[in-house]
Amino acid sequence: MAAARGDGELRRLRRFLTITVVATFALIVVGGVVRITDSGLGCGPGGSGLKGWPLCGGRILPFLQENAVIEFSHRAAATIVVVLIAALALQAFRRLRDHSWLVRGSVAAGILVLAQAVLGGLTVEHGLHSAFVAAHLGLAMLLLGLLIALHRIARPAESSPPVDGSRALRAAATVSMVLLFGTIVAGGYVAGTEGEGTPNQPILGAHLACGEQFPACLNRFMPFSYGRLVDIQLTHRLFMYLTAIAVLAMTAVALWRRAREPALRERFLPFLLAPALLALQILLGALNVWLGKHPGLIVAHLTLATLLWATVVYAASSMLAVPAHARGSLEGPGATETQAAPA
Repeated sequence: MAAARGDGELRRLRRFLTITVVATFALIVVGGVVRITDSGLGCGPGGSGLKGWPLCGGRILPFLQENAVIEFSHRAAATIVVVLIAALALQAFRRLRDHSWLVRGSVAAGILVLAQAVLGGLTVEHGLHSAFVAAHLGLAMLLLGLLIALHRIARPAESSPPVDGSRALRAAATVSMVLLFGTIVAGGYVAGTEGEGTPNQPILGAHLACGEQFPACLNRFMPFSYGRLVDIQLTHRLFMYLTAIAVLAMTAVALWRRAREPALRERFLPFLLAPALLALQILLGALNVWLGKHPGLIVAHLTLATLLWATVVYAASSMLAVPAHARGSLEGPGATETQAAPA
């Protein structure tokens, strides 16, 4: 009876985590809308202090001015995520205290979302400095990834498919996740340079530092040392190329494991979805360069990057051998879940 109640609490927590993941995903997309509409400073210029954040133009509610309303909508969405994560941590602490990894993870999510709010304020205070923009996006992705991992950990043991214990697949998934995170953060840095340029090089940010060329740049492939904005754009591209190699390697290993372990086939769906999303993401990035920064394509590029990140994190977290009823610590492979032999 106690086990049944515990599984019921886990299912409720998992449903709550699903809502929180969706809300966090939406928050990231709304942040992209703020950027393409130049609304990042809609509540006040850099150096506005408390009048620019957490207040909006010195008011609790913004004036009915377009940029202020768009910026404030992002803050409202962030507030919803903060409330959801606070409720999540409270629920884990009150009803699932024996599941220490869920409690710790929920507390970590609370710390991350508060740090994200503070970083958002610093981003506004420093006039959307590129480093703060990149850090703000990176922290949002870490928060989303943590919530997805918690969603995996909260799955009741009896409904959890077997876990693949392949060391090669785990390593490939980890490398793909790290490189994809670097790609996204570098992309955030590119976005943070919007409007930058010099009298001799009137470029509107690193986005168009290579002109309208992709994969070439200034009629060369990877011409580093042609200037700061070119280097920023090429760093983003370099991470993307490395991510593509890693994701393709991850998918190849997953296909090999899928052929060897038919019982684990349902585990490999996210591994097989990742390269398709990556190919579409590269195409959107190329179109953003070829067409000269179309707002709709920029939002789509961010949205798909977030979806690709969620897919790769989900794939990696599906290999966590963490029984949902584990108390206090992670159990070893095969403790309660069937695990394939390492490759």
